[in-house]
Amino acid sequence: MRGTERLWMWWTVAGLLATVGYFTLPSGSLAASLVYDGLGASAALVMLSAARRRLTWWLFAAGVLLWVGGDAVYSYYVHGLHEDPFPSVADAMYLGAYPLLAAGVFGLVRQRAGRSRAAVLDASIVATGVGLVLWTFVMQPIAHDGSVGVGARVVALAYPAFDVLLLAMLARLFVSGAVRDTGVRLLAASFSVLTCADVAYSVLTATTSYDGGLFDAGWLLSYVLWAAAALHPSSRNTAKKADTAEDGLRFGWVRLLALASSALLAPGVLLVQGVTRPRDIDWLPVGACAVVLFLLVGVRMAGLVRQVRRLAVRDDLTGLANRRELELRIRATLGSPTTVALIDLDDFKAINDRLGHGVGDRLLVAVAERLRAVARPGDVVARLGGDEFALLVQDGDVSVFAAALEQPFIAGPHRLLVRASIGVADCRDTADPFEPLRRADVAMYAAKVTGGRQLHYDAGLDAKATEHAELGADLRTGLDESQFFMVYQPIVALPDGETVAVEALVRWQHPLRGLVNPVDFIPVAEHNGLIVELGAWILRESCTRMASWRATLGERAPQRVSVNASARQLSEPDFAGTVAAVLADTGLPPRCLVIEVTETAVFDSDTALGTLRAIKALGVRIALDDFGTGHSSLGLLQTAPVDILKVDKSFIDHVGTPSRQAVIARALIDVSNHLELTAIAEGVETAAQAEELYRLGYRFVQGYHFGRPAPDLAISDSQHQLAA
Repeated sequence: MRGTERLWMWWTVAGLLATVGYFTLPSGSLAASLVYDGLGASAALVMLSAARRRLTWWLFAAGVLLWVGGDAVYSYYVHGLHEDPFPSVADAMYLGAYPLLAAGVFGLVRQRAGRSRAAVLDASIVATGVGLVLWTFVMQPIAHDGSVGVGARVVALAYPAFDVLLLAMLARLFVSGAVRDTGVRLLAASFSVLTCADVAYSVLTATTSYDGGLFDAGWLLSYVLWAAAALHPSSRNTAKKADTAEDGLRFGWVRLLALASSALLAPGVLLVQGVTRPRDIDWLPVGACAVVLFLLVGVRMAGLVRQVRRLAVRDDLTGLANRRELELRIRATLGSPTTVALIDLDDFKAINDRLGHGVGDRLLVAVAERLRAVARPGDVVARLGGDEFALLVQDGDVSVFAAALEQPFIAGPHRLLVRASIGVADCRDTADPFEPLRRADVAMYAAKVTGGRQLHYDAGLDAKATEHAELGADLRTGLDESQFFMVYQPIVALPDGETVAVEALVRWQHPLRGLVNPVDFIPVAEHNGLIVELGAWILRESCTRMASWRATLGERAPQRVSVNASARQLSEPDFAGTVAAVLADTGLPPRCLVIEVTETAVFDSDTALGTLRAIKALGVRIALDDFGTGHSSLGLLQTAPVDILKVDKSFIDHVGTPSRQAVIARALIDVSNHLELTAIAEGVETAAQAEELYRLGYRFVQGYHFGRPAPDLAISDSQHQLAA
């Protein structure tokens, strides 16, 4: 426990012991007065020492010092002059402390509670109800007591009146949520015992003299609690609470109970008076307070309705317009030269997986603020859910928004660069309010599939979108009806062309479409999630076939089978477990399996890298496919557990010519050799390419020159020795 926390606890314990000790002394004795005054002075000094440069606590300390001065004057009257006057100079000092305390509470309210109108109304409701009760049962009997002088009555009434003011301001802290701080709770407790003692004192001194007693405990405890609040570490918190639209909608059971009880106090007072003294009911104050409470509750409910309506068209997290508000605004602009843009953050899932949902939420808020900052008058920025944002742009130019997303974002302690796909559609040529958003969605999806940043809708995209939707439905049927089959392309060793491994490739024989190209159906499977189920089938089928070759061909069987894994599969929580289960079920040794991944599948994804490390721990080898085409190829070699580099075909096509691709091909074999990685050249289509690759140092190649993908292993077709 920190020293400051121990200090406020030690003070509280010492103050409580002193309070108990006070009541062990003879009532009204000089010793009792000295203990009383000493505890008050100690509390004031503690508050001064803890105030430092905080004006709020300087005001509190000044108010307590005036109280202590009043205590000293009162003790002088009693023990020096043997008088007990009321009112007296002591009362002037006591009452003079209240404006200072009220100023301190006001400063605390402004510092901690923001400026929520709903909170002010709630505090006013509580203050009005409590004020009515104090007036009816405490202040009015004092005011009407003709046996007491006017001065005494005014002073006696001033105490509960000031207490009502302080309680109203304290209620403002309560409804703002600042009461969650222990320091504010201690202040609240000090106000409560102070109010009880003041009310009791006002009632008693208006009718008789006060010689000390139980009421002293309230004032003493208020000293102790006030100083404890000043010492508590939470009182040093100066962070101001930001007002939000939801502040007025947050009703905890304590807040709801306080508001309901306060609103019922007027009829409650009327009921009590009607039962106890039906001929002497105070109609005027009760009626006036009832009207005030009714108006306050009415204004509060009107504000609540406005907030509910506002929140109905606002996103909870970012405060942007939501889908409903966007659709309403689109409806109002149909036929005009406005543009709808749909924005999807491509890397958001990886950020959520790697850094957590808290950082993800901060990123969404940062994106919302960036888009809102560049929006022009009349533009609408909305969040549709997840990582999807939408724009309604008056002049049709969304380039400023696209440019804003290219700069890094600050999300907590992280500096993040995200990639966004943007689909754009016009509103001028349709009467359907939902059509522009649908078109923008089609264009955004097309931009994501093609790897572009921004794409404008055209009618041809609908045909592609429809085809993708139909293809997605057919994928489900194809899996259920076993329409997929595997083909295997040999990976050979140079110079003799012996098959040492195969790459497993999936094919789809559709009953109506015929043979569907993987380039067409793999992206669709990635998008709708079926790639996970399809990938699991591919893995099991490939391992089963490899185990069969090993059993039937013996030494002539390939050493390994390579199976491609998608980014979606790598993000699954137990993909490594799936690999382990398939190996166990098929009996295939882990060394005979290679998992191929692309650079984009593992870039900036701790989840994918963790999955690869778990697979590597099984004894399975990892191949980085299409190496050299990604945006962080060399960086991945430091983080990913890679065994094999598959050099992309684009660097092989011109390997025998003086080109940049040929230079890169030579550099990549050097990188592989120095890092002790196996390099495989992809896309070898001619003997000349194979000879040049061998000369450069490549010992393993793959391509049509050595064999096309086939349903079964055809070793004889892949024996192509290099020319001497």
